[in-house]
Amino acid sequence: MSPEEQIHKLAAFPRTNPNPVLELAADGAMTYCNDAARQLAASFGADSPAAILPPGTKALIGDCLSTGENIMNLQTKMQQRTLSWSFIPVVESKLVHCYATDITERLNLEAQLRYSVKMEAVGQLAAGVAHDFNNILTIIQGHADLLHQFPGLPAACEKSARQIAAAAERASQLIKQLLMFSRKQVMQQRCFDLNEIIQNLSPMLRGLAGEHINFLFDAAPNLPALYLDVGMIEQVLVNLVLNARDAMRSGGQLTLSTSQQTLEPVSSVLNPEARPGHFVCLKVADSGCGMDAQTLSHLFEPFFTTKGPGKGTGLGLATVYGIVKQHQGWVVVDSQVGVGSIFTLFFPSAAIPANAVTRAPVQEQGMAQGPPVLARGDETILVVEDEPALRELVVNILELCGYRICQARTGVEALGVWERHKGEIDLLLTDMVMPEGMSGRQLAERLQAERPGLKVIYTSGYSPGMAGKDIALLEGFNFLAKPYPPSRLAQVVRECLDGKRGPAAGKK
Repeated sequence: MSPEEQIHKLAAFPRTNPNPVLELAADGAMTYCNDAARQLAASFGADSPAAILPPGTKALIGDCLSTGENIMNLQTKMQQRTLSWSFIPVVESKLVHCYATDITERLNLEAQLRYSVKMEAVGQLAAGVAHDFNNILTIIQGHADLLHQFPGLPAACEKSARQIAAAAERASQLIKQLLMFSRKQVMQQRCFDLNEIIQNLSPMLRGLAGEHINFLFDAAPNLPALYLDVGMIEQVLVNLVLNARDAMRSGGQLTLSTSQQTLEPVSSVLNPEARPGHFVCLKVADSGCGMDAQTLSHLFEPFFTTKGPGKGTGLGLATVYGIVKQHQGWVVVDSQVGVGSIFTLFFPSAAIPANAVTRAPVQEQGMAQGPPVLARGDETILVVEDEPALRELVVNILELCGYRICQARTGVEALGVWERHKGEIDLLLTDMVMPEGMSGRQLAERLQAERPGLKVIYTSGYSPGMAGKDIALLEGFNFLAKPYPPSRLAQVVRECLDGKRGPAAGKK
């Protein structure tokens, strides 16, 4: 290859490079730029790449040439974009080669990834705390309620028991929100029309928003069905409306709308949580005070709140985040200070026929609740629970209801109890997560293999999975979420034994 051909070949590198390449003289003057550099400048509305060089470029060039050292990854911001600059000195020629890269998208993706990892870590912590607290709350609530079962309780003691039970109930609601955030809350999903859920809940949502806010629901026609836990979705709607109301103290416009969207693979490049497919979108838009970037960066973290002391738990939007993620969706938030906020929730469509959609329950108010009654029986129940105080409470409640009880601390221990009493046991009541390597699900499968008709009830402070899969509690399974009052335990046990709660648990 001749010298001329080599020069021509080398000259083609900067000319055809898809990244901006510039050459700068010792006095800072630009002596060369390729087409990519001109296109980058034009994207900022500049006539020349020299107009978008970092401030103090002339001094940078002097430093490069005097020291002979490179200056790498110098970042500048323009028009909400970030550019990375590198300056490479060619001392013999008294020139500096300059390379630029628009790293805005990369930085955004890195920030979103860090946020996702942080939220996952916080969620795991929240789930562990919630699980342990639910065991404790079940004991507190259970013993407080048991006191009411004894006649002649002094008035002062009865009042204290009511206060303890009420406090435990309030605490359990906070723990429930933590579980929703951490995506460990039990789901009972069926196919619903999202428009119908919102329409049925609209009277309540209008009331929550208040008369000073104009409430509008814009429903897209022929919306595909969604596989939802309707109670959780109602919680999402309530939390978003309350959040919007608090952002519009002086009134404004609150709009709920639904739509269909089909996302292409490129969507996941712009948002790591997004994925291709068919989705139903729920948009909640308000004309409130809006949020700055600092607030947005912490928006879904549990216990983060901009409200004053005593005016919010900081779990409302954290709950929204967890519920949407547990439904295999994601949330996008757009907000401007003084303009308002838009929350867009993406839910994957369910490929089912229209006649398979479940009718959404209509909200009813003013339903009177009678006093709790402990349902009774005389069957034999095997109780498996590794928490001693909780196991003792459950045994006491069921014995009070007339049942005969066998008990075990772990699944392995329960197998030995089963061998001694398997001809007597009518129902297995087992915690899902236990030590010694055997879960409640595995125990139930072992026992049902011997006796297919055995009834099973699962209990847990949260549900990390059934048979190694993420849990979406299937219709027909019996599950008792902690904390629970004695009346609820007695009711679930009686209904399961009477065959009123679907097929025997563990069968699909």
